[in-house]
Amino acid sequence: SRQRYVLGDTAMQKMAQSHVFLSGVGGLGVEIGKLALTVHDTKQCTKWDLGINFFIHEDDVANQRNRAEATLHRIAELNPYVHVAASTVPLDETTELSFLKQYQCVILTEVSLLLQKKINDFCHAQQPPIKFISADVFGMCARLFCDFGEEFEVLDTTGEEPKEIFISNITQSNPGIVTCLENHPHRLETGQFLTFREVNGMSCLNGSTHQITVVSPYSFSIGDTSAMEPYLHGGIAVQVKTPKMFYFERLERQLTNPRCLVVDFSKPEAPLQTHIAMLALNHFQENLGRTPNIGCLQDAEEMLKIAVSISETLESKPQVNGETVQWLSRTAQGFLAPLAAAMGGVASQEVLKAVTGKFSPLQQWLYIDMLDIVTPLEKMDSEEFLPRGDRYDALRACIGDSLCQKLHDLNVFLVGCGAIGCEMLKNFALLGVGAGQDKGLVTITDPDLIEKSNLNRQFLFRPHHIQKPKSYTAAEATLTINPCLKIDSYINKVCPATENTYSDEFYTKQDVIVTALDNVEARRYIDSRCVANLRPLIDSGTMGTKGHTEVVVPHLTESYNSHRDPPEEEIPFCTLKSFPAAIEHTIQWARDKFESSFSHKPALFNKFWQTYPSAEEVLQRIKSGESLEGCFHVIKTLSRRPRSWTQCVELARVKFEKYFSHKALQLLHSFPLDTRLKDGSLFWQSPKRPPFPVKFEFSDPLHFGFLLSAAKLFATVYCVPFTEKDLSDETLLKIISAMKVPEFRPSNKIVQTDESARKPDHIPVSSEDERNAVFQLEKSILSNEALESDLQMKPISFEKDDDSNGHIDFITAASNLRAKMYNIEPADRFKTKRIAGKIIPAIATATAAVSGLVALELIKVVGGYAADAYKNCFLNLAIPIMVFTETAEVRRTEIRNGISFTIWDRWTVYGKEDFTLLDFINAVREKYGIEPTMVVQGVKMLYVPVMPGHIKRLKLTMQKLVKPSADKKYVDLTVSFAPETDGEEDLPGPPVRYYFVQEDN
Repeated sequence: SRQRYVLGDTAMQKMAQSHVFLSGVGGLGVEIGKLALTVHDTKQCTKWDLGINFFIHEDDVANQRNRAEATLHRIAELNPYVHVAASTVPLDETTELSFLKQYQCVILTEVSLLLQKKINDFCHAQQPPIKFISADVFGMCARLFCDFGEEFEVLDTTGEEPKEIFISNITQSNPGIVTCLENHPHRLETGQFLTFREVNGMSCLNGSTHQITVVSPYSFSIGDTSAMEPYLHGGIAVQVKTPKMFYFERLERQLTNPRCLVVDFSKPEAPLQTHIAMLALNHFQENLGRTPNIGCLQDAEEMLKIAVSISETLESKPQVNGETVQWLSRTAQGFLAPLAAAMGGVASQEVLKAVTGKFSPLQQWLYIDMLDIVTPLEKMDSEEFLPRGDRYDALRACIGDSLCQKLHDLNVFLVGCGAIGCEMLKNFALLGVGAGQDKGLVTITDPDLIEKSNLNRQFLFRPHHIQKPKSYTAAEATLTINPCLKIDSYINKVCPATENTYSDEFYTKQDVIVTALDNVEARRYIDSRCVANLRPLIDSGTMGTKGHTEVVVPHLTESYNSHRDPPEEEIPFCTLKSFPAAIEHTIQWARDKFESSFSHKPALFNKFWQTYPSAEEVLQRIKSGESLEGCFHVIKTLSRRPRSWTQCVELARVKFEKYFSHKALQLLHSFPLDTRLKDGSLFWQSPKRPPFPVKFEFSDPLHFGFLLSAAKLFATVYCVPFTEKDLSDETLLKIISAMKVPEFRPSNKIVQTDESARKPDHIPVSSEDERNAVFQLEKSILSNEALESDLQMKPISFEKDDDSNGHIDFITAASNLRAKMYNIEPADRFKTKRIAGKIIPAIATATAAVSGLVALELIKVVGGYAADAYKNCFLNLAIPIMVFTETAEVRRTEIRNGISFTIWDRWTVYGKEDFTLLDFINAVREKYGIEPTMVVQGVKMLYVPVMPGHIKRLKLTMQKLVKPSADKKYVDLTVSFAPETDGEEDLPGPPVRYYFVQEDN
């Protein structure tokens, strides 16, 4: 379901009907092979494959199985609805290719360039053309090529939701200038198309489509509006998705005039240099019938000669980068599994584009390399790279045995075993992370259980794992890839609330921390632990086709917390309560109603009666003048408590009338349609939409859906049993036909219209309400409706992924009824679920690519590389773009007199049992040469001279002030110091770690 949010149903259906052929089930092929297809291979499984192909196991090697046949059932397990076939027939220059006509897309890996050209020519010549993709990984370099035919139409180039722009003005001019509502930038581009609706005055625009030219972030021009009637108010402009045609050239032509995607703008020439080097490698293989020998300088020289001659055949005749050619030659026999994961994720997305026509295809080459790690490798002995007959030979040929051993001896803490976490564990298994004989351990944690929606995307899980812990299951599955790994798995949540779960000592034992989370606050917390304990962190995340990676290295880079994303735009309280303008507003309103009615109020009800165990005691306390917090609302709930299925249905029907009829009538009573503001403009104009009451119709599926889902949820929270017969149309109709629905009575309550106003924490209770509460409670006690069983409710926790619980049914019905009341376009259940459940769309292609890039950075961290080797990445596979940037250098804060610090610095002060706060301040002054003005522990202010009584604290011991636990040897404090210029605020220094006693060392 998460993938449906990325691709949409039309694209999913096209995928289901597609036939894809993949040749080459090696390390790259198996990454692409997570799709539905025919897998083809003529090679047998070898020990080498164990380090590059996560679906090939030891027994496949022992039994010399064909690679396609060995992996077939494991690929098929990913999705039982998809038919996967294996083919082992020869595929070479003599093969008759007509069998390919049954496929919409052909993917080639590990195929000679000559054969690639032959198959590409065949695919390109078909009507319609067969989409052609070739991809390869050689050592430290990877390439991808796409040819989707002379013309390839894309219906949706980005996959983004069409933008809706609220209009504040349209000029009568040529061209007409459209201005957006204040503080709402349109974020459109020149050349895009918009259609108009709900425009008052210039009504001939409604339903028409116009191409726009951007004038400013808040305005754009359309065609001639000078002859139209004057604009009055309102109007919404909606972006129109228009098809776009893409044009491709054959492989033969693209070899000499390649169109390459630039991924590192600091090295714009790099793709062409890698293109020449990889072509030289192909020619070397064709000429000598083999790949260059590992580390062989003679072969590298030969390849360089070929590269120079190839550059002359290219139209741009570029200079050849000798280092790129040399390192490709030296490592070509090797294979970096994470590089294959990164390229495989991108290639898989291109396959989806080929068969669905959704998103912009790659035009036409992509090159990714790891050549920024080669400088230290030059100093290694050539024997470091030679094979040793184990599963790591392919990796060893690229990075040398010393770096392999460091990976094996690594202690890694992986937080999260979702989509990225599963992919990371696969990469760890292939790299042998934590597989050292005496050292090394992978520690993983995830508190979640496996849900059906996790399957496929979180590829280590299968249907029989549903409702099992993710971390335990992922660990077990990882060990089937590489049994030598050592994994400790936990179900702990890592966040500030559980900070004692993992101590500083635990963090300092970790060589690297890797996060695979979608929770920003948890990531920020983990980053703070890494900074506090000087540990490197590699963070990543995806949202649909977008993804990012970030490397945090002590003393070299900024941390994750050094930058802040802009805060999420909150919907104003008055918009949610009274003036919704978009479906997102009505969905959030319905979600809030669910929380309030079925979770929050029942929880408060239970908490109240846990504090006050009997109704009689509460009545006595109220009568004696006591004010009991929340008692009015609790008594109101108790007095109206439904005690039968009939009463649950009646309550649901009353709520319908209140939410979707009385609310509209009240608003129109407070603000009639002709209400005007002080400036004379209409009150009810865009974005405010006047509501109109909805008349209940039992036969309307939307009305019936609300009635049924609300009644069932009320029955659940009030512990009222019901049967299948109770849910029948006949029973429900009989109940509501017999009941009297309350009539509308207007009130003079003030309606909040200020967009900056927040929801009040407490609604004041009047004296009349209090008197009524006493009366209601007395009545409940007298009628035996305040017994112990009546003082219990069953709060419901919102769960979006269980379709049988009715939670999304209620929110969908409530949201769409409110949308109908305000004349807002409704949303289907699927869209409602995404917005109400705050679901992050996800697709396996992006998670595979991101995890591969993380593992590549992990190799650099383990190798202790210099700052310029590390790369952060942002990608969007839909467009497609992939941008590598150098990590931000850590900022240094100057104090004075040559004293400065960064986020990674730690000042230390060693104390003793009778050490006072004054002793601590003097120690900081003497050791670091600053004048402390304030001492803070977290959010607790230990010493602020201007605060009453704080001067007296100088005599108190540090032990008394910070109250350490028995096992705590130190505490981290922040010391502020005086600025050089009077009038400026005090400046916070780096954390000061105060040890309670002098350490032996």
